[in-house]
Amino acid sequence: MTAPSTVVIALGGNAMTGADGSATPAAQRAAIAVAAGHVADVVATGVQVVLTHGNGPQVGNLLVKNELAAHEVPPVPLDWNVAQTQATIGFTVVDELDAALAARGLTQRTAALVTRTLVDADDPGFTEPTKPVGRFLPREQAARFIELGQTWEDRGEKGWRRVVASPAPVSVLDSSAVRTLAGAGFVVVCAGGGGIPVVDDGQAGAALRGVEAVIDKDLTAALMAAELGADTLVIATDVDNVMVDFGTPGARPLGRVTVAELRAHAAAGQFARGSMGPKVDAALRFVAGGTGRRAVITSLEHIAEAVADVAVGTVIQ
Repeated sequence: MTAPSTVVIALGGNAMTGADGSATPAAQRAAIAVAAGHVADVVATGVQVVLTHGNGPQVGNLLVKNELAAHEVPPVPLDWNVAQTQATIGFTVVDELDAALAARGLTQRTAALVTRTLVDADDPGFTEPTKPVGRFLPREQAARFIELGQTWEDRGEKGWRRVVASPAPVSVLDSSAVRTLAGAGFVVVCAGGGGIPVVDDGQAGAALRGVEAVIDKDLTAALMAAELGADTLVIATDVDNVMVDFGTPGARPLGRVTVAELRAHAAAGQFARGSMGPKVDAALRFVAGGTGRRAVITSLEHIAEAVADVAVGTVIQ
């Protein structure tokens, strides 16, 4: 028998919250149920699916809890926040995905894996943190967290906001476990929020340790897809296509493009760093690295069509 092709799907944050951005447990479960239906449609095509996801709203909520409870209990570090949200989102996704698979008469079942991602301790992001997280606070409230060792920046009228390192992922340390579970027939949910950031100090016998950072989930998805030998990377977002000249009368969607074409658009500053930029970067890394056959950036509603290679979304190959 020929092993089924592997597809890595990265779900955006819009798949984890309500249409209005609500992150209540009920809104999250309802949104995840919708996403699970689309993922189940992909599984029904016969491919081997590995699923990863964002966790921005959930980490944001935990950071607020840290702030409000700081006078009672010590705030937990970001790596703990990522681990907690991986587990919470993971069990919710597998519950909803099991139901969606069963409703389609599919025998595959799911597994959620708390996943670590190795980053370089010397990554420049650690010396100059730039990734904003959490909410804005007045200076006097931010001061107590600065005293705890956090980095906060004055963002003008809105107040102060915490900034953290966002290092590049080096390796998904638990990819072998993902491969084993997928090979046993499970749809694996893993590497949520880009993975729990850990570093290796390089000392003999020393354990890995978590660090205060967040990792871009699309870059981790691309890296994991390469490490798994996946054929296709699908990055699900809230738009059907990547756009060039966005926000102008000449805006147009990109369909099937080459690596060189997409790189040229990126070099021209077409993709914002805080939105489409990381998705384009991840897609380019996966395809240009020579491991993946193609990457697709499209809306959640079209991921099954994207896997079937129907003319939908922005396809890089």
